[in-house]
Formats: sequence, structure tokens, C-alpha cells
Amino acid sequence: QVQLVESGGGLVQAGGSLRLSCAASGRTLSPYVLGWFRQAPGKEREFVAAVRWTDGSTYYADSVKARFTVSRDNAKNTVFLQMNSLKPEDTAVYYCAARADFRLDTTMSEYGYWGQGTQVTVSS
Repeated sequence: QVQLVESGGGLVQAGGSLRLSCAASGRTLSPYVLGWFRQAPGKEREFVAAVRWTDGSTYYADSVKARFTVSRDNAKNTVFLQMNSLKPEDTAVYYCAARADFRLDTTMSEYGYWGQGTQVTVSS
């Protein structure tokens, strides 16, 4: 069992930055991939980014590539999502998720553990 707790959301103006954190506890994360997803009002939840716990390999959705950076701190069992050059369309609830596999999957159903989400609002 893995428990995930997100933090760091808030209100920011367009062009600004935010850093989300996801603290993980429970089973060892070494065989896991940690992912970030987001869900805007009236839309389906979508993949944002993922990082492999063992070697730090990453993968991004095209919509956030070059603006967002996902990283992990093994010592603190924490995953981060640094979000720069934020746009109003980035407004959503952001979720941290974990899957017990090495593949950097973008499919929501492949992730078995989820946090409660944190709201990010970008004003124009």
C-alpha cells in the first residue's frame, strides 16, 4: 500500500510559477513510477508527467513539455512538479499517482494509488 499526499497548489497569475509536492509513504517506491495527472472542470482527467523512481527518467504530455519539470527526492520520498509559465488552461485539480511498474505509462487506469488532489488556479 502506498499513501500519497499532495501540497503546493494555489492561485497564481498567468506567466507565474508553482511547485507541487507529493509525499509518499508506505511500501518502498523503488519499483514504482510516480505520475501527475490533472482534471479541469467539465473535462476528463489527463496525464501531465511521470518519473521513474529508480533512475529519474521522465515523460511529459506535449501540452506541458518545456514548461513543467517533474523530479523526485529519494531521501524524502517526495515527488515534485515545478510548473513555470503557467497559463489559464493549466487550471485544474492536480493529482499525484503511483503505479507498481517500471514503465512510464500515461494511462490513468494503470495507476493504482492516488492522492486527494490539490487545486491550481491560473488567472489571466
